[in-house]
Amino acid sequence: MSIYQWGGTLLILLFIVGSIGFLFRKKKKHHIILSPSGYQEVKIRVNGKYMPNTIVVQRGKPVRMEFVREEKTAYSELVVFPHYHKSIVLPYGQKATVELFPNEAGSYRFTSQMGRYQGTMVVRDTTEKYK
Repeated sequence: MSIYQWGGTLLILLFIVGSIGFLFRKKKKHHIILSPSGYQEVKIRVNGKYMPNTIVVQRGKPVRMEFVREEKTAYSELVVFPHYHKSIVLPYGQKATVELFPNEAGSYRFTSQMGRYQGTMVVRDTTEKYK
């Protein structure tokens, strides 16, 4: 085998190993805190996307989402919650909070005003098996 064939084989092997590592990587868990006031609280960073972009909450308990916008792009100025008929303005570098009351199980989207950034709030009867 020539050096070029060895190099090509090595690149293919590195690609395969990297792909397997990517597919089986450990996903970060979202941290929802149950506050003393009974709210399920989550902090969401906005910088190119919503982080985390999927949260799982328990039905029947109020949710308080705190957004921190870390970028100045116009795409991230507003978060819209279509199912709840709510929206919230996100000032750059400041915290903005929205409170929602998930009474029905299901998946509910939240997006930027132009739909470029998207997230989902999954409402379950219990969050125990989804932690």
